[in-house]
Formats: sequence, C-alpha cells, structure tokens
Amino acid sequence: MSKRRIVIGISGASGFQYGYCALQMLQKIEDIETHLVISKGAEMTRQLETDYSAQQISALADVVHPIQNLGASISSGSFKTIGMLVAPCSMRSLAAIAHGMSDNLLTRAADVTLKDRRRLVLMARETPLNLAHIDNMRKVTEMGAIVFPPVPAFYNKPLSVDDILKHSVARALDLFDIHISMPRWGEQGKSEMDE
Repeated sequence: MSKRRIVIGISGASGFQYGYCALQMLQKIEDIETHLVISKGAEMTRQLETDYSAQQISALADVVHPIQNLGASISSGSFKTIGMLVAPCSMRSLAAIAHGMSDNLLTRAADVTLKDRRRLVLMARETPLNLAHIDNMRKVTEMGAIVFPPVPAFYNKPLSVDDILKHSVARALDLFDIHISMPRWGEQGKSEMDE
C-alpha cells in the first residue's frame, strides 16, 4: 500500500458530525486513503441533524461505497487497511457487529476488520444504556474492538461544540496511530493543581 487505507463507517445514531469531522481531518493527511460507507439510518440522521448534502460528504472521501454493495473492496480481508472507525456507531450497528450479522456493507466491513485482527473503533452513541447495549459492548471488546463513546473532555477548555467534536475524533484517530494536533493532558504546561 502506498497510502494507509482506513474505512470510515457512519451509522444511524445521533452525531453524524463525528463522521464528518473524521473525514475532514483525514483529508488533510497525505498518506491516508479513506473508504466511506454510510448506513441508511445515517442518511436520515444527516438530513435531520445537519445542513451537509450527500455530495459534500462524498467529496471528503477518497472512495465511497454504497451500503448495499457487499461485493465492495472493503468487504474482503485481502483488501489491506489499517482498520475501521465507525463514527457514530448506533446500537443497531453495534448489535449486528457483536453478533456477526453482516447484513450491510458497514457491518460486513467491521466483521472483516475483526476477523483479520485489525483495529476497529466504535464511537458508540446512546444514553442511557440498557443491559443489551452493555452486553454488546462487552462482546465486541472481547472480539478485539475498542468501544470509544465520544464523551467530551474538558481539560482542553473547549469553547465550542466544534472543539468538542474535533477533540473526540482526534482521540479516536490516535488509536490508529494517526496523530492530529490537539491539546493533550499534561502538555499545556504547569497547572494550578501542581502548585
């Protein structure tokens, strides 16, 4: 691979902006090639929560795969990637991944990521959690995935929702050894608590 490939899945939970933010950040990294797959639920969420057009989203990715195309390159383990980020990850997608139900390209690509022992990061977006959600999080964790709820940090003193989005997504991308410049704990200098 001349470029590191990463699959970005956007599923139907609230928070379409997380996937959008990830694509924006990755577009600025020259050695990254993004492969995007968006669920039908995410398309509905995009329309309800954002002003982004489908064309604007597609323009951010190197390759866009239709959700129903189970023959796409990302559905095969022979197609090398550094892993997959699902941002946000709905409880429906989490359940399908936890139970190996590859009923669309997003869940199939996640299944391939797990079977080939690549990094799978799920920005699970739901609250409060019921026992089925917690059990599914446990199952995918035991399978090798990382459950990464986009819980905001405040040590970086965010001034806007955009600051919160960017920090959460940058932290998730850290898990793929993709380093985005951001405020990091312990790197802002001496705090009042140290005195």
